[in-house]
Amino acid sequence: MGYEVRAARPEDLAGLPAIESSGDAMFAEIGIVFPPAPTVVEQLIGKGGEILVAGDPPVGFAAVEEVDGAVHLEQISVRGDLTGQGIGVRLLDAVKAHAAAGGSPGVSLLTFRDVPWNGPWYAEHGFVELPEGRWGPEIRSYWDAEVEAGLHRLGPRLVMRAPVT
Repeated sequence: MGYEVRAARPEDLAGLPAIESSGDAMFAEIGIVFPPAPTVVEQLIGKGGEILVAGDPPVGFAAVEEVDGAVHLEQISVRGDLTGQGIGVRLLDAVKAHAAAGGSPGVSLLTFRDVPWNGPWYAEHGFVELPEGRWGPEIRSYWDAEVEAGLHRLGPRLVMRAPVT
């Protein structure tokens, strides 16, 4: 598989929203239809988050930023026609390595609890549910913003975290 994971270059950014949107069909098949809005990666690019990509040109990406003193995975997306080939795992492993190299105690994320390629997939890769009593103020703010945006009406959500070494 020739999809090297690397830091995104400026010329990669314009194609990332299409990669993210290409996964919407998978969600629609299980009844989750996202409201029209800027993609997560577009929002993160505007905030200055870090983005890792797989491939040249990119076929997948992971967008991260710091939340509550740890790396937070905002979005991981693989082009819809290439899912199931291990690209997401390579991106996730790169995020964990990036977090460890930067001294982060772990990687957090918010995801759908029951969607097979969300909560269960992350659990297979070392993530566990982070109890609400252990949420920091920034995670709480992300959660509240998701509720306000209506994301929680689309299916049960949870906060997860994986330690890094």
